[in-house]
Amino acid sequence: MNDQYPELYQSYQWLVPSQFNIAQACAHRWAENPLEGRRIAIFHEDEHGHREVWTYTRLSQTAMQLANGLVKMGVQTGDRVAVVMGQRPETAAAYMAVFSVGAIALPLSPLFGADGLAMRLRDAEARVAIVDAATGPDLLQAQGQCPLLTQVIGLELDHEAVIPWRTLLARQPAEFKAVLTKSTSPALLLYTSGTTGAPKGALLPHCALIGNLPGFVASQNWFPQKGDVFWSPADWTWTGGLMDALLPTLYFGHAIVGAQGRFSPTRSFELMERYQVTNTFLFPTALKMMMQEVPRPREQYRLALRAIMAAGESVGTVVFEWCQQELGLTPNEMFGQTEMNYLVGNSHKRWPAKPGSIGRPYPGHRVAVLDPEGRPCPPGMVGEIALNRLDIHGHPDPILFLGYWRNEAATQSKFIGDWCLSGDLASVDEDGYYWYAGRADDVFKSSGYRIGPGEIEDCLLRHEAVANAAVVPKPDATRGYLVKAYVVLKPAAQDRDAAALQAELQDHVRRRLAAYQMPREIEFVDSLPLTSTGKIRRHVLRAREQQRGELAS
Repeated sequence: MNDQYPELYQSYQWLVPSQFNIAQACAHRWAENPLEGRRIAIFHEDEHGHREVWTYTRLSQTAMQLANGLVKMGVQTGDRVAVVMGQRPETAAAYMAVFSVGAIALPLSPLFGADGLAMRLRDAEARVAIVDAATGPDLLQAQGQCPLLTQVIGLELDHEAVIPWRTLLARQPAEFKAVLTKSTSPALLLYTSGTTGAPKGALLPHCALIGNLPGFVASQNWFPQKGDVFWSPADWTWTGGLMDALLPTLYFGHAIVGAQGRFSPTRSFELMERYQVTNTFLFPTALKMMMQEVPRPREQYRLALRAIMAAGESVGTVVFEWCQQELGLTPNEMFGQTEMNYLVGNSHKRWPAKPGSIGRPYPGHRVAVLDPEGRPCPPGMVGEIALNRLDIHGHPDPILFLGYWRNEAATQSKFIGDWCLSGDLASVDEDGYYWYAGRADDVFKSSGYRIGPGEIEDCLLRHEAVANAAVVPKPDATRGYLVKAYVVLKPAAQDRDAAALQAELQDHVRRRLAAYQMPREIEFVDSLPLTSTGKIRRHVLRAREQQRGELAS
């Protein structure tokens, strides 16, 4: 195919206005035109199958009513307002209202639980929270630990300490003069998922949305096209759900599907068929589950998919090939993180995708793999992925976060000069493709060999008995560490002899990878510890092995 990457990357230049507000860009500007305002913004379906449709006019007017209510409640520019709801239209309206008044949205996942919510609410010093019936009980329990959180707005939540959403909005006009914000003004306070250490609050400016757009457009095979409909199971209170799905879709004035309820492969295919979804973002964990439960989806569902972006973990060749063979699509893998999202990835219709590679730096971003001294690594050498503050033309990259919330030491430690460090490892080949090697703290040495978990996990997944796998170091007096694998078996293999299956899996890896990569020990488990975004929490398994080693000694 024609490789358009060099021209696209070299010619791209940022056009960032001095004033920019996400709410104006994603909702109000569409509603200003009556014709555009009638376009569908959100298809919504709850866990019971009840459905509704919100237009851009309804989204904008609801946001303006809530914005008026927030102002009357005393919310001012820079105040933090927590949004603790699932994928529903009111969640999008809440964000637009917070942005409209110049406040900072604090998205918090309903999965955090009362203590997790309280820790983040206290750290952010949030004054107001917006919840619904599902998230309200945990939030109200957390409120007792948050003296500054004095006001709670509740949707479909009857409680004496809660201001009813509908009552608040019914008293407000559907017109609001949005606060003028600079493009560099803070808009979002997103807490990292905590895969390593305590969660930190990453403060993002309004222009971070602009910084996301080149990667979003490219990873979605040049979104938008006529009739495009987006869906992702990623929660709208996470970076992935917000910055990789909800906000960019609304920015382009297209429809997104919001579905409440637990993720399931079958329901995912049903949703994509029912709403004729053309574009999606899926975690590799979700793709693995879909591959195992519905191995031949096109035989059961009439799908309209034209693009899949995958991120959060390495896709691996097994899932990559399944997408090609059974969905008829080459998945566009993407790498990014809360502090600097959508950095590296693929766009297989504009440049060739290599199975197993996370792609090339998206236009607008100056990315490199650095050694411990902050120098670019030569091709093939593993180093840390980093983003420069400036693009190749010397202009500021709008995607970069403003810093960690009230944690200057953590912010400074994130940088070497003008390079912002990701904490993720990769190598770059001669063609400029990046090959992910895991988190810096996931890599370990065994008998002097550097071990990254991703390649071994992908190899194990190629075995017909394996549903999921995680590789971690096990302390060993002779080798320093042994390669240990935690393996989740498919239902059909769960009754097999464990010792025989371990030997079979070891031989499977030995014949495909280097001898030192073979797991010396395999433990079969019912499930792996995952973050709310589907990433394997390897640090939990590492700590378990460390503790076992200490007890044994």
